[in-house]
Amino acid sequence: MGPGALRLRVAVASEVQAWFEPIAMSIVPTPPEPLEPPTRAAPAGRYPIIDAARAAALVAMASYHTLWDLGFLRLTAENYALTAAGHRAAETIAGTFLTLVGVGLVLMNGRGIRPRQTVLRLARIGGAALLVTLGTWIAFPDAYVFFGILHCIAVSSVLGLPFLFAPLAVTALAAVAVFAMPLLVHASLLDDPILFFLGLGSGTPRTNDYVPLFPWFGFVLSGIVLGRLGLPRLARSRFGNWTPRSALGRAATFLGRHSLIVYLVHQPVLLGLLTGLVTLTGPNPMAGLRAFRADYVTICSRTGGEPPLCRIAARCTSDALLKEDLFREDGRPFSPAERSRAQALSQGCYGAIEAASRMPR
Repeated sequence: MGPGALRLRVAVASEVQAWFEPIAMSIVPTPPEPLEPPTRAAPAGRYPIIDAARAAALVAMASYHTLWDLGFLRLTAENYALTAAGHRAAETIAGTFLTLVGVGLVLMNGRGIRPRQTVLRLARIGGAALLVTLGTWIAFPDAYVFFGILHCIAVSSVLGLPFLFAPLAVTALAAVAVFAMPLLVHASLLDDPILFFLGLGSGTPRTNDYVPLFPWFGFVLSGIVLGRLGLPRLARSRFGNWTPRSALGRAATFLGRHSLIVYLVHQPVLLGLLTGLVTLTGPNPMAGLRAFRADYVTICSRTGGEPPLCRIAARCTSDALLKEDLFREDGRPFSPAERSRAQALSQGCYGAIEAASRMPR
């Protein structure tokens, strides 16, 4: 990975990151009876349509992680998962999973807390979160996951329980407040590492998957509202009574029911397969080019160069390095002779461009 890409912040997304668990392992006979408005109860059993929706989110997550892995292993010219569009995609996927967590809480505990099932579910999620922390600490010690999506799901699943029985208006207002808090609060006193899980500090910690309670708990609360309002209606609809009959439908519901296992397994499998591929093909020769040009402009401007000329010189220099096979996309160091040649190419590019800019027109 190029030096510029290494400094990019990883949002939702990352690397061995990851992102969620099965929302409900068992389902109460009927959904909750909301305090407002009165509604009919849902039939017993799971809703296959919700499992299928969870499976669709899993496919989106795996696609995003594949894109990240390709960039991380330098199989693509840059890590497109770290672009603005990639960040938005990661946030959308995470928000979808967390909303489904809220719906799952309504399905499991909406008519009363089920202590045994709740404790077992939290143990599974918490154990998986600890595995992610341990695995990323070994693989990425400078950016390990200390509060990723699994950690957020575990804590939110506890904090969300009272809102299963609060008036819907209270839960909806709480969701709005959680979403708004990061826009209103940026306190340096909350930058202590022990408070990073809140997400209200003035900075962003270096980690491969960061899903703090604010604003992400807001999605869980939104899912609770959606579940309390929508599940009784879903029970009366054709979607609520949908039964998968095709192989694709059965596969989707199976994945949705076993989403925690899929989450834990898919990223190591993807990284293993793509690592084997890059061993055979080698990295993309253009990998890191954009980051190199960005770093060149920064250094050139800092040392007195004019930014417009620095940008042109950055492209000229990178093209010259590529032509002479001196662009080090894999981070290998230069020999003394190669370093001298690279410096000469850089100085020649900037000097020629500066001289051309001073010629009368």
